[in-house]
Amino acid sequence: MRHSLLIAAALITAAGTAQAQGLKDEAEIRNGLLIVGMAYEISRKCDDLDARTLRGIQTLFNLKSRARGLGYSSAEVDAYIDDKAEKDRLEGIARAQLAQLGVVADDPATYCAVGRDQIAKGTGVGALLR
Repeated sequence: MRHSLLIAAALITAAGTAQAQGLKDEAEIRNGLLIVGMAYEISRKCDDLDARTLRGIQTLFNLKSRARGLGYSSAEVDAYIDDKAEKDRLEGIARAQLAQLGVVADDPATYCAVGRDQIAKGTGVGALLR
């Protein structure tokens, strides 16, 4: 999960950390990051499934654009993405959501089962997997 957020940070230019506290309350942005992170984690733990990397990158760019549309500056978005405490919080939420879906942390087969289920259901997570 940490890697997916680091990928997001790499895609969005680095900046300071104090300005963007309001972004953590933007459900659309937060949920989009969680979806990308969950898909990435599934693809990392399940050898049978791959991330749709270009689609994931496009999703991240769309999230940045949406945040800009909500009135946040690029520096504020960057600060939000780079905030370590927020990364840790999002990772915890994503892990809890994966566990609710049936993932067992040390069992790759459960990641595969959840990933296949997400694909079959056409969820946001499933759309980022193949």
